[in-house]
Formats: sequence, C-alpha cells, structure tokens
Amino acid sequence: MLPISRKRGVLLTFLLLLFLLSCGTTSSVLDLPAAQSMSVTGKGPGQDAAFNPFSENNSVAVVKNLGPNPFFIRIQDKNGNYEETRIIPKETLEVFLPMGYELYLDSDRASRAKVSFRKSKEVK
Repeated sequence: MLPISRKRGVLLTFLLLLFLLSCGTTSSVLDLPAAQSMSVTGKGPGQDAAFNPFSENNSVAVVKNLGPNPFFIRIQDKNGNYEETRIIPKETLEVFLPMGYELYLDSDRASRAKVSFRKSKEVK
C-alpha cells in the first residue's frame, strides 16, 4: 500500500494530466446538409456550430471529412475576403485561423465533419 502522500501525488498528477488534455483542444462533429453553408465560428454565442475557445488569439482548426462527399473549408475575414480549400472524404486538414477570422464549411452534397481547435504558436 502506498503512503498517503504518495497516493496524493499520483492522484494530483493524474488530475493535472486530465485537465491539460481537456484544455488543449475541443472538437465537434457536424452534419452538413446538401447545399449548405455553415458558419463554424465567428457569429457569436448560440450561433456558432463549433466553439473555438482560442478565438481571442490566432488558432488552428483541424477539420476531418467523416462523410461520403467532399466539401469546402472557407476562412473569411471581417471584410468578406476569403480563402477556400476543398476537403475530400477521409481527409484531415489543419488550417491557420487568424484572430478575428471566421471558419465556414460549404457543401453541395450531404456530408459530415469533425472540427477541433487549438491555440496557434504562429504569429502571422
């Protein structure tokens, strides 16, 4: 049997590890209906499809196509300028999301996406 202080140390280490893992990323699985443009970030509480906890900084969005059809990832600034990237089924893309930019998923046919975010180390 472990002494009390060693048990506490093991428990605290385990809890710290769980906390760090839960703070590192968040993810959401989104169903994309046909002919749909979905704002994933940037519209405000209750309107975002996936919450980006790092929106006050530059971040990275990791988008995986879980569905049978391709769709587009669109990164848009507040002036409406955007970059668009096609993502095929089973593909995973990491996209840099500068502070203040919005992430959209655009689909012509029904699909499904998993989106997660992490804080970026890049300063662009």
